[in-house]
Amino acid sequence: MTAKGYWIAHNVVHDVEAYDKYRAANAAPLAEYGAKFLVRGGQQEVREGTWNTRTVVIEFPSYADAVACYESDGYQLAKAMRVDVSDGNMIIVEGYLG
Repeated sequence: MTAKGYWIAHNVVHDVEAYDKYRAANAAPLAEYGAKFLVRGGQQEVREGTWNTRTVVIEFPSYADAVACYESDGYQLAKAMRVDVSDGNMIIVEGYLG
């Protein structure tokens, strides 16, 4: 069995219209690598520490797929649309097989 891979991001979006262009542009590379949104914005409560206003969790079939998608030309083109209109953090993490 292969562990799934995840992108976990928490951002602050400064320009919603420009960010929507990023979301449209990332759809193809995410689909190509089998991504599935588990969390995409929505209501959240910070219980400990500090956190940004937008949280996203994306599941991939494997950690390798998650890394390959991020490094793909298609995603890098989409990412270029995001970096100037949002601030935040993103991590790629391997899931737990238990």
